[in-house]
Amino acid sequence: MTEHMRIIGLAGWSGSGKTTLITKALTRLIARGCRVSTIKHAHHGFDLDQPGKDSFMHRTAGATEVVISSAKRFAMVDLPVLSGP
Repeated sequence: MTEHMRIIGLAGWSGSGKTTLITKALTRLIARGCRVSTIKHAHHGFDLDQPGKDSFMHRTAGATEVVISSAKRFAMVDLPVLSGP
């Protein structure tokens, strides 16, 4: 069976609920057996894996890979896919 990649884009004003929507969608998609990765654009410098930041919330919601990029930096956090026992 051929699997197809789906791409969803989301944009909005700061504080409009984008991260809340994404983290809720991530948990539902993962529960359905989907493997999900996210890309987060930053308009400024950033630090990796900072609790409370959007990229951290994407990862803790279950994204397999999280990419964050700005005009000056690019980083990817890649988590292994765990198989059953």
